[in-house]
Amino acid sequence: MKEEKMIESWKDLEVWQKAHQQVLDVYKLTQKFPSVERFRLVDQLCRASASIPTNIAEGKGRSSLKEYIQFLSIAKGSLEETKYLLLLSKDLGYVDEKRYDGFVQNYDQVGKMLTSLIKSLRDRL
Repeated sequence: MKEEKMIESWKDLEVWQKAHQQVLDVYKLTQKFPSVERFRLVDQLCRASASIPTNIAEGKGRSSLKEYIQFLSIAKGSLEETKYLLLLSKDLGYVDEKRYDGFVQNYDQVGKMLTSLIKSLRDRL
């Protein structure tokens, strides 16, 4: 039988860990974008991707489950924004198809994890 790890902090959440890794990967990816995109696409993509683990962390620190769920929902919105910005980056020729597909696959996994967490928390309300 698998032993469950106690969740003491947002850093213990697997969904936060995966979302955080994606932010690191997005930052690395955007370093190769044209300098003209620095204050346009790069800034928006980095902010959107960072918003996902940021909202997971902020929600975990809230005092009620309802607030926590609200912040997880915001994280899901940021995830969809990030996926669109990655698609735009691909269509502009800044990201190749294979790399884009990898990002989307990872973000889809984070999205499923967020959906499961939200459902679990709603069941506790």
